[in-house]
Amino acid sequence: MKLRGKTAAALPAVAAKTDNLAAPFAPLLAIFLAFTLTLATFPSGAAQTPPAAPPPQAAPSSAPQRDFAAGEVSTPAWPAAAVRSRGAMVVSDDPLATEAGLEILRHGGNAVDAAVAVAFALAVVEPQAGNIGGGGFLLLRMADGRSSFIDYRETAPAAATRDMYVRPNGSLDSEAATLGYRASGIPGTVAGLDLALRIWGTLPLDRVMAPAIQLASRGFPVSDKLAHALEAARPRLERFPRSRKIFLRNGHLYRAGDVFQQPDLARTLTRIARHGAGEFYTGGTAWSLASEFRRHKGLVTPADLAGYVPKVREPVRVVLREEGVRWELLSAPPPSSGGVAIAGALQMLETEELGRWDSAAPGFTPDRAARSLHWIAESLRRVFADRATFLADPDYFHVPVRGLVDPRYAAERRVTIDGDRASASANVRAGNPLPFDAQPQPGQNVAQRTGSAAQDAAAREAEHGGHTTHFSIVDAAGNAVANTFTLNDSFGSAVTAPGGFLMNDTMDDFTTRTGTPNKLFDLIQSDQNAIAPGRRPVSSMTPTILLRNGQLSFVAGSPGGPRIVSATLLAALQWMRFGGDPQAAINAPRIHHQWMPDVLYVEETVPAEVVRALEARGHTMKLRSWIGQVNAIGIDPVSGERLGAADPRRAGAAAGLP
Repeated sequence: MKLRGKTAAALPAVAAKTDNLAAPFAPLLAIFLAFTLTLATFPSGAAQTPPAAPPPQAAPSSAPQRDFAAGEVSTPAWPAAAVRSRGAMVVSDDPLATEAGLEILRHGGNAVDAAVAVAFALAVVEPQAGNIGGGGFLLLRMADGRSSFIDYRETAPAAATRDMYVRPNGSLDSEAATLGYRASGIPGTVAGLDLALRIWGTLPLDRVMAPAIQLASRGFPVSDKLAHALEAARPRLERFPRSRKIFLRNGHLYRAGDVFQQPDLARTLTRIARHGAGEFYTGGTAWSLASEFRRHKGLVTPADLAGYVPKVREPVRVVLREEGVRWELLSAPPPSSGGVAIAGALQMLETEELGRWDSAAPGFTPDRAARSLHWIAESLRRVFADRATFLADPDYFHVPVRGLVDPRYAAERRVTIDGDRASASANVRAGNPLPFDAQPQPGQNVAQRTGSAAQDAAAREAEHGGHTTHFSIVDAAGNAVANTFTLNDSFGSAVTAPGGFLMNDTMDDFTTRTGTPNKLFDLIQSDQNAIAPGRRPVSSMTPTILLRNGQLSFVAGSPGGPRIVSATLLAALQWMRFGGDPQAAINAPRIHHQWMPDVLYVEETVPAEVVRALEARGHTMKLRSWIGQVNAIGIDPVSGERLGAADPRRAGAAAGLP
């Protein structure tokens, strides 16, 4: 396949406000009765997950330790095919959250209504990542062609300072940025979801929040995945009395099948449902949260909460052409690095004929698979070098988005790739997209770092799992939502607010000290990503939508820190290049390269002969646990059916309506 790229630059951010939505709503039936611990039982006529397929061939190495705190499972049940439905489709990390979205769709809601329901439900049933105390990104594309991106990323408190985690002796107190009261930014989830509902939804807030309130108040059966996550996070959670009480039962750990009730969270969600997002930012919830942080020398204040504003941004857009097919990528703009990176990688790969890298796929050969993965790795190496050099909060710096996704710039980067030998990351630098870029606004500096600072910033995220969650929704009318949100680390800062919800530790996503890797992901950041009041830290979250000849075709995203970019790119490439069933794109083995450290990470399912061939090309290989967890929906180009593909690496759940 040969692709030719065209671009559209990101538009300026537009601030948005929140208001109150409330309306009476009769309680829904208990959602958890519709599911068992391991298999959802869907309503009559709904599509269901097919039987498991045999696992892919494994690379010759002992399996890496699973990140159970992030929800990874040891032995995924690889579905043989996607869930098919002619109506709506919801794919999330948890069957209870998926059912919450379907419940709203059954009651006449659209994809945005369902997305808000799923997000609040995940805050209850997946507390390690789902949240109201964190932030994220929501990408939507309506059936009439309109699209938008809502940035509800956390912001730094007003009292935050550049060197707040540097001790008097000059050493870095990295734990303070990831654990406890000083690790949290100002949460954006409630404001972002409320904004999306008011602009694009059709139902009132109390109606779409009803499933989450019911799950929190009545409780739900703990899954094996959640039980493992709670046990893995015990050393962090037990340091804070409220977290120890709620999530660890004061040392009597939850086991699979136990019913988990959260009355404090239920009361908080009920207040938000009745009084709107203002309750969280200026009401009783805000007051108790700020008071708690003041007592424990945290930075979150009433003024910080009252001043939080989500942003409406224009998605990154790139047009790519195949023989007879016009593909359009819609993805996350800055402060996400993901949309720019995926766009750049797709354009660098435009002239390459990629082969399948799943050993069970038709036409697979080890040499062709290794060559394809080599090119993908080298493209990732270069877009991550650009990420470390140019990405920052676009409200404070000019990020050269237009230049970074220009096909001429991609062509310049492509010629630096040797198709037979791996580059040395020490010899790879960011390119110069500025000749292809728009002019900065007056008074706005271009976000650009020196080579050494960029190298130092990129090595920070490599050794930690992904503690984020993504869901995708398409309704019967063709409206689509891709949403990724996070607490950053698993269970965030481990601090539970008086309202029964966990707070984020997103301050570690800033450059806590220039040239020093962040604690969670070993990813090097830049001075332009330094802590400053009101700023949003750079993120890898990458909700993504693909259009085929102007029609909705693929909705996807992933958790996984910087591995989000690789996982989402690989799924999109599989769908665009090879078509077929999207579950094959999700099941296929994954790789990841992020420039620094100079390591090509591979899943254990990458065929052994492919690993050896990549090593022969000069790549330094390292086996790691699952790379991302892509929850996707494809649209059958012939029948128009929705094809829900949940990622078995974290036991995702896809379900549709007839």
